[in-house]
Amino acid sequence: MKDAIVHFFLETVGREWCVFFCSLLPIIELRGAIPLGAGLGLPWWQSFVISIVGNMLPVPFILLFIKAILGWMSRCRVKLFNKFANWLYGKVDKKRGKVERYAFWGLFLFVAIPLPGTGAWTGSLIAAMVDQKFWKAILSTFLGVLAAGVLMTLISYGVVSIAGCA
Repeated sequence: MKDAIVHFFLETVGREWCVFFCSLLPIIELRGAIPLGAGLGLPWWQSFVISIVGNMLPVPFILLFIKAILGWMSRCRVKLFNKFANWLYGKVDKKRGKVERYAFWGLFLFVAIPLPGTGAWTGSLIAAMVDQKFWKAILSTFLGVLAAGVLMTLISYGVVSIAGCA
């Protein structure tokens, strides 16, 4: 079974698409996609570019639609959805002042830290919930994703091999 899965992803889908799809996933994002690209033998620049594009792809959709989705969830009869949406609204309201004060650079730093749960998905969610302007949120998130991408590329491929000194 394992061999069939590996064959499907590497031979049918391809290494580049594996990295791309990995970078789309919440929590994993480019923090997992760039090391995956390194492990699959892709050049550093290819993993970097593919991961940036894949990680940024969901951002505009999150910024545009998450409030409507959470609004629906908070009115939903499914208790799990309702509880999650209301919990999230409560967390955002509690931290709203601090987030709004440091909005652009705070969002940038939050997205740039290469830890699970601090990427573009969560950053976009925060930006949407505090009503940050769309283009400001896109730029801040993009700069954060770039910074995280540089850090993860340096970690995954090593500074020496990137600089061409090896």
